[in-house]
Amino acid sequence: MANVTAAMVKELREQTGAGMMDCKKALTACDGDKAKAVDFLREKGLASAAKKADRVAAEGVVTSYIHGNGRIGVLVEVNCETDFVAGTDDFKEFARDIAMQIAAANPKCIRREEVNPAELDHERKVLREQALAEGKPEKIVEKMVDGRIEKYYREVCLMDQAYIKDPDQSISDLVTAKIAKVGENISIRRFTRYQLGEGIEKKSDDFAAEVMAAAKG
Repeated sequence: MANVTAAMVKELREQTGAGMMDCKKALTACDGDKAKAVDFLREKGLASAAKKADRVAAEGVVTSYIHGNGRIGVLVEVNCETDFVAGTDDFKEFARDIAMQIAAANPKCIRREEVNPAELDHERKVLREQALAEGKPEKIVEKMVDGRIEKYYREVCLMDQAYIKDPDQSISDLVTAKIAKVGENISIRRFTRYQLGEGIEKKSDDFAAEVMAAAKG
């Protein structure tokens, strides 16, 4: 069995962001093979990621992303458990990817339970009326509405959205994989998205011409 040194543990921790004891256990289990230890940590982490969801994540970063020459801006807070993980380039890049996702996909909230109940009821009512207007039988309308509500969640909830860099996985999948990698709970806590001119009623580009036309009429 290979002698697992403190230097080996430190190197593996710096590469993966996992805890010291987890790194030591992984290297011991993999006979000192760092590449195998990385895979070991990922596999172990994926299996236990759900267990970490209740752990307090009060460290992390607030990061920003500006797009379109200043036309869209995002601030997002992404939390983890330790300042060590928060300070890694890997975690900072992850937070920036989340900010980029928000800028591109414009979610209304982070999780399903944050969707306004009144908005959800309204959406369900509209979808039901649409299905009936399409001539669908009453007995399958509710199933159709449920399916369309799932699509609605994937549009408005960040965690349900397809990741813009890899549409085959959701943001929830991305977070779970990151938890597995670093060995800590990770939470996207809050965000603000700004879009230039949003909410401002813009004047007509040809207001003077409209006035002249009205005067002649």
